[in-house]
Amino acid sequence: MEYQMEMMRHLRQVNIDHLHVGWYQSTYYGGFLNKALLDSQYSYQSSIEESVVLIYDPLRTTRGFLSIKAFRLTPTAMQLYKEGDFTPDVIRAAKLSFETLFEEIRVVIKNSHLCNALLSELSEMITEEKGNQYLDLGTSVGIIKNVRTLMDCVDELSQEVNKVVNHQRQVGKQQQAKQQYIQKKAQENASRVARGEPALPDEDLNKLFRPIPPPGRLESILYCGQIGSYCQQVSQFSTQALGKLFVAGALQTGKPPQS
Repeated sequence: MEYQMEMMRHLRQVNIDHLHVGWYQSTYYGGFLNKALLDSQYSYQSSIEESVVLIYDPLRTTRGFLSIKAFRLTPTAMQLYKEGDFTPDVIRAAKLSFETLFEEIRVVIKNSHLCNALLSELSEMITEEKGNQYLDLGTSVGIIKNVRTLMDCVDELSQEVNKVVNHQRQVGKQQQAKQQYIQKKAQENASRVARGEPALPDEDLNKLFRPIPPPGRLESILYCGQIGSYCQQVSQFSTQALGKLFVAGALQTGKPPQS
């Protein structure tokens, strides 16, 4: 925060627009959906409603994909995060999912004429060998890394699913114990009435059998969104690899046979 305030002061001194509307974060092969991102974006968006977060992936950019995306929390996600209640019933009532947690903002990049002229000069300085690097068929590294991170994310999601299964099992055992207690008490009251004794007073079962709080589903939503992002990247890398393969095959067959 001190660095941010200092930079804003410096920008104001040189008459540059210093009004910020969000923040940015670099990512590693699209792994940005986590609790820290949600906390930071909620903090910015609570103070400045128009705040957005820019996600930049330098590794995917070097592979030929300019990866710059802008996101902001939806009004439903802001309200639920403000209340701090991410139980299954509340999420189901709000119809919140990983697809409606963030909304993506369209990013338009505009360069000045001077910058375009500089880029044109730099493109002329690129040698032919470096200019053909995007025809490299070695894209398996990116796919392998995406698949590995995807597997890790699936493992984390399976642990969240196990929490839900354990909760349902505990609730089932508690309901069974509650029914046994009710039947036992009913039999005891029947015996007391038969002996001419007054029945036992009714008790609050919620005090004897406290409701087991369900696990939060926020982590599951984030993991599902991250899995969807990884799958989309794998699809893009695979499409690019297949396109390069067909282009290389066409160039190879177009060459005259060598003696």
